[in-house]
Amino acid sequence: MPIALKRLDIDRRRVGLVIVDEVNGFCTVGYGNLAPPSESSQVTRMVDETDRLARSFAASERPILAFLDTHEPGKPEPPYPAHCESGSGEEDLVPALRWLESCSHATLVRKDCINGFIGAQTRDGSNRVVAWVNDNRLEYVLTVGICTDICVMDFVLTNLSARNHRLMPGLTDIGVYESACATYDLPKSVAVNIGLPETAAHPQEVTHHMGLYFMASRGAELVNAVIL
Repeated sequence: MPIALKRLDIDRRRVGLVIVDEVNGFCTVGYGNLAPPSESSQVTRMVDETDRLARSFAASERPILAFLDTHEPGKPEPPYPAHCESGSGEEDLVPALRWLESCSHATLVRKDCINGFIGAQTRDGSNRVVAWVNDNRLEYVLTVGICTDICVMDFVLTNLSARNHRLMPGLTDIGVYESACATYDLPKSVAVNIGLPETAAHPQEVTHHMGLYFMASRGAELVNAVIL
């Protein structure tokens, strides 16, 4: 399942950055049911690269949209256990990215489902992602975050379909910056030992690669360097 990564030079393009779910409940050790149980080099790299990239976008006055997974207490999202409940702190950005809350170039969107594009749908029928892309006249959306094969992939695939359906007429390309994406690790032996079925196994490196592969197969660009 080969993938090809390329350098992205955004100097003369209208590019926006989307950050998916880099919140405590998914990234901070021991911070809830779906947080990493111990330090993960892949997650650490993702946060560091996201912070570096987001600061560059903010400094150059480029738009940023950050999703924050947020659920009503007592109403978990199947098939996952309770996580990122409102008021728990799990739903807040990791410390390294909290500065985005006061950044004038950042739009924060709380979502209550895996797919951020669907979670951005409003009661009046509009969509906050579509509005953000169109209002900023974006040509390219660069995506980072967690989990590569779950929330990141669902958002990217839906965004590709929305682009193809011309909901965002100016949007031509959607990219995924590999170094700023991560997923979780659950070896089969660990899953069985904690009472889960073998099918709950989720080897980090393999599933990270699979997410990248399927996004690329649907038309996303995989990026290994961003030139500002």
